[in-house]
Amino acid sequence: MTILAYQLDSYLKSTESTVTAVDAENHAIQLDRTPFFPGGGGQPHDTGYIEYSQGVAQISRVKKIGAEIWHFIDAESALPAINERISAHIDWDRRYQLMRTHTAMHILCGVVYRDFGALVTGGDMDPLKGRMDFEFENLSRDLVQVIEAAVNREVQAAHEVRVKILPREEAFQIPDLIRTKINLLPPGITEIRTIELVGLDLQADGGTHVANTSEVGTMRIVDYKSKGKINKRIYVELD
Repeated sequence: MTILAYQLDSYLKSTESTVTAVDAENHAIQLDRTPFFPGGGGQPHDTGYIEYSQGVAQISRVKKIGAEIWHFIDAESALPAINERISAHIDWDRRYQLMRTHTAMHILCGVVYRDFGALVTGGDMDPLKGRMDFEFENLSRDLVQVIEAAVNREVQAAHEVRVKILPREEAFQIPDLIRTKINLLPPGITEIRTIELVGLDLQADGGTHVANTSEVGTMRIVDYKSKGKINKRIYVELD
C-alpha cells in the first residue's frame, strides 16, 4: 500500500517515490509514497506535478480507489515505467489554502458543538471557502454573528493542532470523537487518524491541516440557509 506521507506532515511539499503500478488506459500511476491528498471528508484532492525521466508531467487528479491511491497524469505526457524513481510535488499554494480552510471548518464545528450541541450533517470546501451543515432547528442573523465572533476568538487563541493515528479501540474511547450525524468510518478500519485543536476540538479526520489555528486568518460567515426543518447551512470565507 502507498505510504500516505501527508498524514503526519501536512507541510511536506514533495517526496522521492517509486512507481509501483501503471494504468495506461486511464493514464494514471501508483506510488510507494505520496505527498498528495486524494480527497475526502469534503476536502478536494491535491494537484501538482512529477519530475521523472521524461521531464515534467502535471498531476491534475488524485483519487483513492479501493485501498490504492491513483495519480492521474495529463494526457500529453508519457507515463513513467514501473519501478522508476520520480519526484512528486504538490501545488503548495493551493494545498496551504485548503489546510487553512479545513482547520477553519473544524473551528466552526468545535464552536457550534461546544456552544449549541449541534452535530454536523454535511460539508464541503474549496480553497479559502466552505460550507457546513448543522442539525440546527433555528438559525438567525443575530446567532450567526455570535458564531462568527466566537470562531474568530478561537482563531486568535492560537490553539495548537495535533495529529495522531490511534488503534480503533483506543480512538473510540474518546468522547464525541465522531461529530457527524452519521458515523462514516467503516468497521474494517483498524487505525483512526485524529485531529485535535487543543482546548477546542478533537475529531476523527483524514485531511490536511495547519499547525496552529492562528494560521487560519479571519473567518467570515458570508451566508446561511435553511436546508430543512432541523438542517441549517453556514457558508464561510477566509481573508
